[in-house]
Amino acid sequence: MMSDYPARYWHSTGDGRLQCDLCPRNCILSEGQRGVCFARMNSGNRMLLTTYGGISSACVDPIEKKPLNHFYPGTGILSIGTIGCNLACRFCQNSGISRARDMQLLQSQATPDMIAHGAVQLGCISVAFTYNDPVIFAEYAMDAADASHALGLRTVAVTAGYINAAARRDFFSRMDAANIDLKAFTDEFYVKLTGTHLQPVLDTLRYVKRETAVWLEITTLVIPGWNDSDAELTALAEWICRELGPDVPIHFSAFTPSHRLTDVPATPVATLLRARDIALRAGLHYVYTGNVDHSDGATTFCPACKTPLIMRDSFQIREYRITITGNCSHCGATIAGRFDPKPGDFGNQRIPISFRPANS
Repeated sequence: MMSDYPARYWHSTGDGRLQCDLCPRNCILSEGQRGVCFARMNSGNRMLLTTYGGISSACVDPIEKKPLNHFYPGTGILSIGTIGCNLACRFCQNSGISRARDMQLLQSQATPDMIAHGAVQLGCISVAFTYNDPVIFAEYAMDAADASHALGLRTVAVTAGYINAAARRDFFSRMDAANIDLKAFTDEFYVKLTGTHLQPVLDTLRYVKRETAVWLEITTLVIPGWNDSDAELTALAEWICRELGPDVPIHFSAFTPSHRLTDVPATPVATLLRARDIALRAGLHYVYTGNVDHSDGATTFCPACKTPLIMRDSFQIREYRITITGNCSHCGATIAGRFDPKPGDFGNQRIPISFRPANS
């Protein structure tokens, strides 16, 4: 079932090599060579997606774990990932699959239809492409998104947003929601710690917010000494407020030492609270803290009257005070997001899912 699938977004350079046009790396590949992402390869003078149909991880997660706090709260979402990534983050929190170069890690296989039908059978209303960056398996994610939409499911991309314009248009046309990592607000950070650049990510954020109907939330992993200064956090929050609008939620998440950045300490809770305070003062309406236990940082407040509307304990919803029309139950203000009349009750679970074994 897993196969070398004809990839889109490439052209011949005229000298026997191919240029991948999927992301701003624009890898130029000789015969048999793979891109930085590992997933895309020049084979027989054509570009192939070598991981199509292969799955390294599949679970039903709380939607809040993506994290998405304003997209059908409390529901379970079928989440799938493959291997590889087009960024090279020194601090990667999921390097076991994102930096993997072993196809054996694709332990199971699933067609797009299997993914969609599996989500329905599991009682999910959405499918997420996550764990590693779905940009690099765009064709597979888009096919699975089409199959999911055909069954009435919603689709979610969890991505760093490092993608070129043509692919970006196609990819996000298949998504109903996205959480996009804004890893920092300096190009120096992106170059030194991810091997990429900031501007393409800003372009993606603007595109998704201004030119699509995709529900957008943002995550910033706050790393001590690298992107946690008051000046940078202020610039980041003010840019979001100015360019995307105050209703785009942002999640400030705690870093834990990992991969190639083990000499940096974990993010103190106080740092996340400072980031949250800065973002609120900059005018953002919905600011959350992640990977820490902080009640206000997990709560959705009405931006008008400050009433707590969705109170969470980890990923479990304890109180829900949004009306069936998506308004504050106290003052009637509109709450940005996508809401059903009642929240889901999936709770704080993680259910691993098995598709067909890779060698069957």
